[in-house]
Formats: sequence, structure tokens, C-alpha cells
Amino acid sequence: MRRLKKMGIGLGILLLVTCIIGVSFIYISPQFGKRANANQKKAYALLPNYKDGKFINREKIEMEMSMRSFSKMFREMLSPDPNVNPKSNIEVVNLNSDNLEVKADSINEVIWLGHSSFLIRLNGKTILLDPVFSEKTGPHSFFGRKKYNNQMPIDLIDIPHVDAIFISHDHYDHLDYYSIVNLKDKTDRFFVPIGVGNHLKSWKVDESKIQEFNWWDEGAFDGIQFAFTPTRHMSGRGIADQSSTLWGSWVLKGKDKSIYFSGDGGYGEHFKEIGEKYGPFDIGLMECGQYNKLWADVHMMPEESVQAGMDVKAKRIIPIHWGSYRLANHAWTEPVERFKAKAKELDATILTPRIGENINLNQQEHTQSTEWWVKITGK
Repeated sequence: MRRLKKMGIGLGILLLVTCIIGVSFIYISPQFGKRANANQKKAYALLPNYKDGKFINREKIEMEMSMRSFSKMFREMLSPDPNVNPKSNIEVVNLNSDNLEVKADSINEVIWLGHSSFLIRLNGKTILLDPVFSEKTGPHSFFGRKKYNNQMPIDLIDIPHVDAIFISHDHYDHLDYYSIVNLKDKTDRFFVPIGVGNHLKSWKVDESKIQEFNWWDEGAFDGIQFAFTPTRHMSGRGIADQSSTLWGSWVLKGKDKSIYFSGDGGYGEHFKEIGEKYGPFDIGLMECGQYNKLWADVHMMPEESVQAGMDVKAKRIIPIHWGSYRLANHAWTEPVERFKAKAKELDATILTPRIGENINLNQQEHTQSTEWWVKITGK
């Protein structure tokens, strides 16, 4: 009996020490970012999409949090789809940094960097969307899963001047500490959701470069008009900061071309609203991947991604949020295959570029989808 009591005390001490180390790790490590102060929270409380200390969605989200759902999730983690990861490294198209130095106003192009990261040239300006150059997603290199591609299309050090960086929300696969720290001194502007500026300032980004946005807020820089628009999602980088910063999508409009970037989120009426207010778009970058029926309200199924692209009135649609990381348990090519099937059914024009491939928005004939993943899967 005494031995069991000592074991219990020892286990309790071990648990307490582990908790102390874990909490200290969160508060000491800069990767977790910084939370809002009391005055900021008072200002947030005046916003219609902030309630009881958290930002809220316009449409209700339901995520099953029962023992049954946790049990199912655990079983899926232990026995994922046998093709959850590619069988070999994904080769990327290498980018020439010299080409990025050209600033002609006529340049309008979209380059997928994998997952939800993009290098955009609009009116000749260089823009990054949710740049993630780290090898893994997570607060530290020993957390998270590795990318499917061993290298990026371009190294961070080789990226020249960046006119602006747009962030959709603060999850690790969209807001990357390593990337921001290495880009902050070569970037003019950071456009981010409300609250995300605190993270950037804690990472020594000059406060004068940061501008925060609520849903439907609009802005402009160097001849480019943009707006921050709603999504159905959430945010958070630690244990106790869920939905303490805002999330959303971006509308980018240049002189001749326009782009919609969905960020993350479940399907909803907001897509039609965005299409009516800002569409049509020359291209829609639509979340498609890392989904599960258990969290369907905050991540679209591939069929919904196609419909969402049509709702925003995108002339061409690119599936994103797939092809780089395993964050769910479906086969790694399932998102794009289901996406293609639905697009064919709805007669939607889609593009499925390789990572690093240049999509020239000035060339209307670039409408053919390639199936580059077939070679990797061996189908």
C-alpha cells in the first residue's frame, strides 16, 4: 500500500514538473507569439465578431468532441490510408531569383510554393501569401511532420525585395516564425488579421510595417486594391489562446488582374457574398485538403472547394492546402483527385500546377490541368 502511495506521489510530481516545463516552454519560446494586452481586448470587445474573449464565426461551427469522435480520430491516426504519404520526394520547379527582380507593371503571375504558400506577382509587385519555408509545421523543428518536398522552389535567402506579405491566420502551417524572421527585413508591408500583429511585433517586425484588418476592411498599396474577407475557421498557436486572433481570406485586385485567396475554412454563404461584392476573379486559390468529417465545418471537402471557387466567380481555380504536409489521414492525392472529378461535373476550369510552376495570368490559354502526382504514386 505504501509503495503504491509513493508511486502515486512520484507520478503526481512527474506530471506537475511536465506541466510546468510545458507551460514555461510555451511562454518562453518566441515561436508561440504574443497575446493581446488588456487594452487591445477591450477594443476587440466592441467588434461584432468578438464575444466572451474570442473571435467568432458568422455561421455556427460544430465539431464533435465526444469520446466516440476522439476514439475514431485515434483509430484513424493509428491506421491512416496506406497512401497517406507519397512514396518518393516531390520534385519542385526551381525559381530564378533574377526573374523576380523585374518590376514591369505588366507582370501578373501566380507561383505555388506548396500547401497554402504562394509567391504572387501583381502589377509587377512581389507578394507572398502565407509563406512557410520551414521543413516542418509546428513551433519547433522537432514537432510536426516533414514536407513531402525536400526543397523549396527558392531559398529564403534568394528571395529579393518583397513588397508585401499577406497572412490569413496564425496556425503554424500559415504563419511560420522562421519564415517571418528571415523575411522581415526585406519586406515593406505585412497585412494581417486582427491580433496577428502581436506575434509579428514580438518577432521584431517593425510596427510601422504592420497593418491589421477585420472582415470586409479594405486597403491599398502601390496601385493594388485588397480586402480582408470572412472564412469559417479558428486560430491559435498555444493551449489557451484558441480563437484569440482573427482568421480570413484575401481579395487582391491589380490594374488588370484579380486574385482570391481562400485561406482555411469550411464552406459557407460568405463565398457567394465575396463573389457578388468583389468578383469575378481571374484565379481562385481554394483550400482543398487536410479534411475530415469530424471537422468539416472548418475545412472544406474537395467538392465544396470547387463549388466555393465558382461561388466567388473565379474563372480558373487552383486547389491548395494539399501536396506538402500530412495534417489529416486521407490519401495524399485524394484531395486533388476528388477536386478534379467535381470540377469536371460542374464544368469548372481548374489548374493543378507543380510546386514552383509559374501560372501567367496574362495567358488565357494556360487552362490545362496536369497530373504530375501520378508519376509519384505510380498509378
